[in-house]
Amino acid sequence: MNKKIELLSPAGDLEKLRTAINYGADAVYMGGKALGLRAKAKNFDYSEMAEALSYAHAHNAKVYITANIFAHNDDFIGIEEYFLELAKIGVDALIISDPGIFNIARQVVPNMDIHISTQANTTNSYSVKFWQSLGASRVVLARELSFAEIREIHDSMKSINPDFELESFVHGSMCISYSGRCLLSNYMSGRDANRGECTHPCRWKYSLVEEQRPREFMPIYEDERGSYIFNSKDLCMIEHLPELIGAGVSSFKIEGRMKTAYYVALVTSIYRQAIDTFLEDEEKYRAKIPHYISELKKASHRGFSTGFYFNKTTGDSQVYDDNSYIREYDFVGVVKSYNKKVSLAQVEQRNKFSIGDEVDFIRTNGEVFTQTIDKIYDKDMNEIDAAPHPQQLVYVQCEREVAEFDIIRKKL
Repeated sequence: MNKKIELLSPAGDLEKLRTAINYGADAVYMGGKALGLRAKAKNFDYSEMAEALSYAHAHNAKVYITANIFAHNDDFIGIEEYFLELAKIGVDALIISDPGIFNIARQVVPNMDIHISTQANTTNSYSVKFWQSLGASRVVLARELSFAEIREIHDSMKSINPDFELESFVHGSMCISYSGRCLLSNYMSGRDANRGECTHPCRWKYSLVEEQRPREFMPIYEDERGSYIFNSKDLCMIEHLPELIGAGVSSFKIEGRMKTAYYVALVTSIYRQAIDTFLEDEEKYRAKIPHYISELKKASHRGFSTGFYFNKTTGDSQVYDDNSYIREYDFVGVVKSYNKKVSLAQVEQRNKFSIGDEVDFIRTNGEVFTQTIDKIYDKDMNEIDAAPHPQQLVYVQCEREVAEFDIIRKKL
């Protein structure tokens, strides 16, 4: 099988963009300072976007910019100039949900690809044909579709435009609302999720109140901490790549612009390995599925589900007794450079680690090895017992060769 499958990873900032690309992403999606749905992400100003585009293209990766808010009139101020700036630095595609923004993009940057965001709730072949007829090159399908529905959409496009692309989410957080159209945040905190300011009230604790007993708060679930009835499990499709490809999905999207560089590195690396192995040898891929799942569980998560791909979600797709993530490993450092002559890695600390800690090094090539930290040196090469300070630069003695962007984790 030689079909090209794109692995699309999140880039919440420049470090995560570089991380995603070095761990195998074919493309990244990120937000500028306007029109995106992750206002709390660091996002990119113009100079940072230019640097990101330069880095990505030098590594044969593409960059897609989100412009997928549900726009109000004042959101259109300066939009033409913004799109022209993006075109000037070579953005590969815009991700759009609003028809008005789409129309302006087609007029102002007619040669730039436009991907229809999952926020547009595209759930049928007629909508896909509509967007294609207007000039879109890809649709990010709604999360609520099954494999059978995706296959029908794919087949319906063959005679119209066989090169038209379908993108689907394969891993990450699931929204409780239909393809992300949530009003809870706006109603409860005045911050509009559909304009990038979600406060995630679906993760808050809730109790039941009876109309005639306004001060009696009864837990919906028998747990003194409250109830978490809105908590969706995370999506994980690592063991269903054949079904995704068979349904006609050509871009596998990982959710997580608000996640850590460790999350981006690990999840991107595992999906990269799985995709390449499957395309080379399906039996080998199936044999490695337990390893892939085991590694993915070493990133912070809420338990895994297959979302809507096989059937409508059930009670097993929700988490009822907790609002926290399952977290078994700490992201403790990232390698900045390596001196092969003395086997010393310069490491930027992310969480405390100490002499005697057993850690894993996650290589950009997919290799993972474990060693005990025997020696740590500060920037002046004085021996120290621990690296306790945020983003402290230290040197670590390594048993094997490492390189820039390799990630270090420690079991909690």
